[in-house]
Amino acid sequence: CVCCEMSMSTAVRRALQAQMRGHHRTAAASGIRAFSSDVDADRQKLKNAKRVVVKVGTAVVANSDGTMALSRMGALVESLRELKMEGREVMLVSSGAVGLGRVQLGLSKEQVNSSFIDKQACAAAGQEMLMSMYHMMFNRLGCRAAQVLITQADLLERHRYMFLTDTLDKLTELGSIPIINENDVVTGGSSGPQVFSDNDNLSAILASGANADGLALLTDVEAVFTKPPDEPGAERIKVWGKGSEVVLGEKSGMGRGGMGSKITAALVAANGGVTTCVASGYDLTNIKKVFEGADVGTLFPGRSRPNKRQRWLTLATGSAGRITVSHNFHVTMLAGRDPPLRLTDVIAVDGAFAAGSVVSMLDPAGVEFARGIIQKKSAEIKDNLPNSPSESFASFTATHEVIKAADMFLLG
Repeated sequence: CVCCEMSMSTAVRRALQAQMRGHHRTAAASGIRAFSSDVDADRQKLKNAKRVVVKVGTAVVANSDGTMALSRMGALVESLRELKMEGREVMLVSSGAVGLGRVQLGLSKEQVNSSFIDKQACAAAGQEMLMSMYHMMFNRLGCRAAQVLITQADLLERHRYMFLTDTLDKLTELGSIPIINENDVVTGGSSGPQVFSDNDNLSAILASGANADGLALLTDVEAVFTKPPDEPGAERIKVWGKGSEVVLGEKSGMGRGGMGSKITAALVAANGGVTTCVASGYDLTNIKKVFEGADVGTLFPGRSRPNKRQRWLTLATGSAGRITVSHNFHVTMLAGRDPPLRLTDVIAVDGAFAAGSVVSMLDPAGVEFARGIIQKKSAEIKDNLPNSPSESFASFTATHEVIKAADMFLLG
């Protein structure tokens, strides 16, 4: 009703005003200032980032009782608006739909956790609430927002992946802030191939696919620590490197949304050319600090960005099978030469897959070192291997390409 809408609008306005007062007090108390030549070299890319992605979890948008956290959402929206005013293109990956919808529908956590259909119903109810509030808040600050809901298939199928990233390009070009979430309404019980396990990984894959320069992964701790931060001797890892080691606690394992998931997602984004920072989402001034280049959280430096086709091969798709290659071919690829994979360099084939599938390429020790798009179906390759027991007529010769040079990409 109109009265309810006016009441909600008043609540939103008060929340925004309250968070702005709090923001200015916090800034004054902590002495936050603009960084220039003082910015650490490893963090300069975040300060210079033109296109940025921010990922927030349910704890930011919802209170502990499942109701909407208006003040925190207001602080988030204001922070994103400030990034836009600096001339940046901004994308938001936001969880929270299932949690908000659960309260709206009057279901218990136990019901939702044990029933896929209940989870999907909660996502349907909660996503509308979430987007309505984001739309209202952004609109009051003179910004436009657009909803983007994603399924696993949108990343697994290359043409849909390209359509998706092209749409994100257009939305940012038009000045909108895409608000992205997994479409749990239709994927809650999915048992097919899984490209991403949670919104952390989703944000990393999209940040890379959309050519983002920086990603802020906001979590419930200040950074990545060498061990759970509440344990004695835990130290913040300022910059993640090859020698970095972490002991994960029971509550922060590799499951949905834990610290293990944050580390995995940050590495995915960094391998895709996106400089990434894992920082606390409880202090939303961290968004500004991250993209000022301040020494907060844990930095994962971005590597050289692969091309879009290579990013899809390595980051946004699952592997349909495995091809073990010869030692000579493995060494040749590692040396930087790009020969096509021919039948003579195939040692073994594992799995059943069709032509055009993405497969893992293994060295003779069984370690995955590359991925490629296969030209022949698995049964056809197996039947034509030199040691194949099949008596079938050879459908292609040793000179035929099993994987084209342009369809292969080294991992790591």
